[in-house]
Amino acid sequence: MAEYNLSIVIPCYNEAEGITAMHDRLAQALAILRNRGRVQLVLVNDGSHDGTGQLLEQTFGNWPDTVIVHHDTNRGLGAALRTGFTHATGQVIVTCDSDGTYPFSEIPALLDRLVPGVDLVTASPYHTGGGVENVPAYRVFISKAASLCYRVLVNPRIHTYTAMFRACRRELIENVTTQADGFLMVTEWLVEALLKGYRVAEYPTTLRVRQYGQSKARVWRITKTHLRYMAGIVRRRLFTQLRTNALPRSW
Repeated sequence: MAEYNLSIVIPCYNEAEGITAMHDRLAQALAILRNRGRVQLVLVNDGSHDGTGQLLEQTFGNWPDTVIVHHDTNRGLGAALRTGFTHATGQVIVTCDSDGTYPFSEIPALLDRLVPGVDLVTASPYHTGGGVENVPAYRVFISKAASLCYRVLVNPRIHTYTAMFRACRRELIENVTTQADGFLMVTEWLVEALLKGYRVAEYPTTLRVRQYGQSKARVWRITKTHLRYMAGIVRRRLFTQLRTNALPRSW
């Protein structure tokens, strides 16, 4: 059984209500993970104004191999993840939601799918082996619709493009560029990895309703960013096709 050398990156924005629960669940998960190697914890406070930053310092400040980073203002989920990546030192990087959407206890199962020949593993509730519990129907519809569009545009083998619960190798993080600062970055990160030829596997699991706190997602705003990004993918594909057709054929 391979030993771990990983960093867990968790962005937090106005999550004061759930810090105690996050502490308890993380403590249990890390106790198991650290039996198999080194595990660094990177917590990013993305400009919270409800005391999340202070609670993170009070709750996790004395934990070993833990880094807490603060943004002065709210910069968005994508920016928070990139900040986390710059402070992560592990050879494998795991990203998690802070709100219990996917249990920290499933991290070992996620990592088990990061086998040789796989560069990134993403949670996949829309896989035939996954599921959804108690999540508002309209949110599931929008997320499924987005993933379906990306399946058509990018790779039909991947069923879920919007889940942040992932594990990937450091090399991928260092070589895949993302631009979005908001929620779109989660999808952009996966799509750009696929377009660069990185190998992606899915971890079929259950998407559950947020365990505490309120969602920060603004559905219409996020939908518009996805539509713009999809249009950009189409333009890139058309440009590549036109460029390929314009090249002289070898005889």
